[in-house]
Order: sequence, then C-alpha cells, then structure tokens
Amino acid sequence: MTEKKRRPAKKRPGTNAKSPYFLQPARQGAVTVFRRPAGNRIDPKLCGTMANRAMALALVKQLEKAESVVRDLFLEATDDGIEALEAVLEACRQSVIRRGEASAPSSPGGGGAGGRRRGRGRRRGGPRPSGEQPAAMPDADASHDAGAPDGRDTSAA
Repeated sequence: MTEKKRRPAKKRPGTNAKSPYFLQPARQGAVTVFRRPAGNRIDPKLCGTMANRAMALALVKQLEKAESVVRDLFLEATDDGIEALEAVLEACRQSVIRRGEASAPSSPGGGGAGGRRRGRGRRRGGPRPSGEQPAAMPDADASHDAGAPDGRDTSAA
C-alpha cells in the first residue's frame, strides 16, 4: 500500500510567541521590567521596578493582559497615547503591589503560597489555629472502656 504524506500542522499565530517583556536586575535585589522596542521606538520602554522577581513576573503577566485588550498600547506615539500608556503602567504596578501585600506571608521565612508548607517538615492534616494545643492521646487502657461515664474500668479482664 502507498503511504500518504502527512500535511504539517497549521501554525497558529502567537502560540510560540516570545514575550515582549524582559527583566533586568536593579539595585538592592530589585528587578526592572522592560518592554522590547516596537513601532517607532528604538529604546526599550521602562515598565516598572519591583521589589523582587516574583512581583516583577506578576507585573509582566498583568501587562500582557492589559496589552491583549489594547493591542496598540505601546505603539502609540501621540501625547494622548503616551499619557494613556503611563496611566495603564501605573495602574498595573499598583495592582501588583496591592496583591503582593495582601498575599505576603505573616511569618518570616514562610512560603508565598498562603502559608502552606511543601516537602520535608510539613505536618499531615490541615493547618491548626495558632493558639490551639493538639489534643492529648488517650491512654491504651482508656480505649477499652467504651461506656463507663465515671472512668471506671468495666472490662472483664
């Protein structure tokens, strides 16, 4: 039998598109977010400086969402377009900062995942309230008596 040649898969635009944003380290552990030049720009556009890499990546995600709504946001060269771009950048920065403060760990050294611990050193079961003591384990003898309300041993042994 003859083998049919398979047609190559259709290429969808934007599936393997590289993000137009990139990060650069800044002073004291901060991270600066830039957007690659587009349109009539020759220099990268400074989008903001965040306190750490996680917040910088959150800013990139927020900016990508904003840019998906307004495609020509970074291409506009008019004064109104530049003012609109600056307003959107500031709103995105403030949104990321507010969310970062809300999800900040309450204990030092804790993870950023809402206080959940993963891997070694984690406890089984749900998280306990901070002031509650764990329930004491019952004695081995006390587990045999099921019905004595006054604590007497009613076993036949």
